[in-house]
Amino acid sequence: MTVEIQAVRVATDEVVRGLARLIPQLSRSAPPLDLTALVRLVEREGNTLLIARSEGEIVGALTLVVFPIPTGTRARIEDVVVDESARGRGVGAALTREAVTLATAAGARTVDLTSRPSREAANRLYERLGFQPRDSRVYRLVVAEAP
Repeated sequence: MTVEIQAVRVATDEVVRGLARLIPQLSRSAPPLDLTALVRLVEREGNTLLIARSEGEIVGALTLVVFPIPTGTRARIEDVVVDESARGRGVGAALTREAVTLATAAGARTVDLTSRPSREAANRLYERLGFQPRDSRVYRLVVAEAP
């Protein structure tokens, strides 16, 4: 499978449709993105939405967030999703490698991501790519319900 990774610079209906197919494979509770929400995502400073294409079809996506804090520039990889039909074919690795390349070019000292323990294949992939588990906890406070 040949995979092409692209940064989404302009929100399009095609990307909205691709994400509409992918996001339910990532989260059952996340509402679908419309064009306005996609514009807000791709135009936000520090955000990079990467998509993976195979034979022209969008088969994966992730969001890279790069941000400065007092201890240096940091990066996070969020919402990694690969279409069920393309899993195990290098799509997630290609997306993640490109995100790390972009984070490095932006001066990030670290790149963090989280993954549920039940996502065994994803966790093996991240470790193969050099990510190390950290002895930390993620805390979440829900401050607003999704529309």
